[in-house]
Amino acid sequence: MRTLIQFSKGRTSRQAHRDLPTVSSGEDLLKDDELTRKGFDGREAVLYRANDPTTFRTVGRFRSTNVMLSDITPSDLADPRGTAQRLYYNADACIWLSRRREPMPFFRRNVDGDECWFVHRGTGTVETEFGPITYGEGDYVVIPKAITHRWVVDGDETFLFGIETVDELRAPTYVGLGRHAPFDPDVIRVPEPTPVAEATAEHEISVKYDGEYSSIWVDHHPCDVEGWKGDYFPFAFNIRDWNVIMSDSLHLPPSMHVFLVAEGINIINLLPRPFESVDGVERIPWFHRNADYDEIALIHGGKSLGRPMKPGLVSHDPQGIHHGFPDRARIKSRRERTDHPRIEWEIIMIEAARPLKLDPVVEAISQ
Repeated sequence: MRTLIQFSKGRTSRQAHRDLPTVSSGEDLLKDDELTRKGFDGREAVLYRANDPTTFRTVGRFRSTNVMLSDITPSDLADPRGTAQRLYYNADACIWLSRRREPMPFFRRNVDGDECWFVHRGTGTVETEFGPITYGEGDYVVIPKAITHRWVVDGDETFLFGIETVDELRAPTYVGLGRHAPFDPDVIRVPEPTPVAEATAEHEISVKYDGEYSSIWVDHHPCDVEGWKGDYFPFAFNIRDWNVIMSDSLHLPPSMHVFLVAEGINIINLLPRPFESVDGVERIPWFHRNADYDEIALIHGGKSLGRPMKPGLVSHDPQGIHHGFPDRARIKSRRERTDHPRIEWEIIMIEAARPLKLDPVVEAISQ
């Protein structure tokens, strides 16, 4: 709910996230801590604190966690018939990791929901009944519900970060930005039907239905489609083709960078861009409590303030918990303002309206 009603009490800056006042008892700047509803799209309050709100200890499930993808071993890493490893889940979505080294020896059909796979590492082809889709690092591969497909990987190292949604994945409405922002639909890679060899044996299709797997067998190639038309299809999209929406005088929140949405789920790109340059603007994301969304963030790569980020690190911040860059990063950003004209991060972020549970495999190794 958008409202123009706003109160300011006590010591605040004239504009949010700009020209922060100093702590009354010293020369340090106050910490701007944003409490928001509906991600960043609802009512909000900016609290000006004397201390870092992310400094606390927790007891119980309500805590932020971190895990490295390289520390997780899905069964498909060693066994071609293996499956991806579930990482997080709720009633709206599951988040998965696949590290497949060999092609699937079967085709797959998910009748439980849509799938969106982000390619953190690796190359290959997804064979679909609409035609093949080649993929590489930085690609999203979106496979809508009930489409028959098969992953054919190249090489030894593959990290596929998957979001499975019960509701249909779709692009949000970018009000006022026009047809070609933040991405031009022409850059989406849609498959072309490709002739396939006649079947010399039966083909297996592994079907996920109501959380269980069954197999059906066909005496022809599952990708024997010679033509298709319509607005329901698999596709690929690379993050290099994303046009970052920017402001020179205000750090824009993740809600401005949403790529795909489904009921209860937002998939977001945080990608390289120029830093805000207006004097006094806070360039590092503010301390934050997202009252209505759990947040998952995968570091794909890049740098922040000249320091490499840790590729493959996945963090989970429950709704209502304080999180954000440490205060030392904010101080460094102000001190070295002219040294860092850009932020070079590559982060894939997921917002979930319902609380996410950690799979026991993730729970056991999370920090």
